[in-house]
Amino acid sequence: MSKYPIHRDFKKYEKIKTPISPILLPLMNGMIETSFNKRKPDNGVREIKKKIPGYQNESIEIIIYEPEACAGILPCLIYLHGGAFVLKSAAFHKHLICEYVLRTPCKVVFVDYRLAPKYPFPVGVEDAYAAFKWVYENAEAIAIDPAKIAIGGDSAGGALAAAVCLMARDRKAPRICFQMLIYPVTDARQITESVKEFIDTPLWNGKQNQKMWQLYLGQDVHFNKAYASPMEADSFDNLPAAYIEVAEFDCLRDEGINYAEALKESGVLVELNQTRGTIHGFEVAEDSEIVKQSLSKRIKTLKRGFSETMRNQKG
Repeated sequence: MSKYPIHRDFKKYEKIKTPISPILLPLMNGMIETSFNKRKPDNGVREIKKKIPGYQNESIEIIIYEPEACAGILPCLIYLHGGAFVLKSAAFHKHLICEYVLRTPCKVVFVDYRLAPKYPFPVGVEDAYAAFKWVYENAEAIAIDPAKIAIGGDSAGGALAAAVCLMARDRKAPRICFQMLIYPVTDARQITESVKEFIDTPLWNGKQNQKMWQLYLGQDVHFNKAYASPMEADSFDNLPAAYIEVAEFDCLRDEGINYAEALKESGVLVELNQTRGTIHGFEVAEDSEIVKQSLSKRIKTLKRGFSETMRNQKG
């Protein structure tokens, strides 16, 4: 019998752990990138690759996903994939992105930010911020509404998305209209009950989480640590409305909940979705009804995030 009452849809992943050994990372990332590139976008979605300036003007790649059937100006979701700050995007991300594109509808700008440990903090998050700036400055050219730019991400990508919202506020950049954080990393202090309890959960656990922070932060952080660890921000005022989703059997569960509460206490409009029977990265089971329900909730809230109602919330 399983140690955790994980829903049957995710049982086949029960014994899988995500390896993040620095020695294996180059080989793993080569395989992951090949798999991602081989997967075609869903029917009705166009994929456009571009090179843009990232942190310190170094080149990074973005991919614009757009609905083939929609002409004219659309909202935009900037999306930052998970992968412990060290892994490339898994192929299942492409399906999720296409769902957002077709069902919102919107354009999605997928950011291929640089990875630790070769590029430790703050390179990845600064790449993400540079992508946000580029999207805003090129809104007319890529046919998006500059007042309707949202940002989202899962796991480590959720940390990056939350951090870009903090950076945009602190640097007095154009306002991001909404943030969508899926089982986000938010706290480098690793002090929650779930990170201590879930040290052997499928796909991701507290022991791996500790290694992730070592690889991402390196030896010293001579930078605003809140941009790595959003829960350590001095203030959560004037941040965009948020949808935050957490998985039940996930070491990151409590820090996602804590981040939702911190935003709420500062007057930010937040929808928190605590999924049940789920594990970290559960959307890998694409045919699961639980995954489909979560996707529908995300898309419904994303639509609201692009609307005047949610953008006019306090702060």
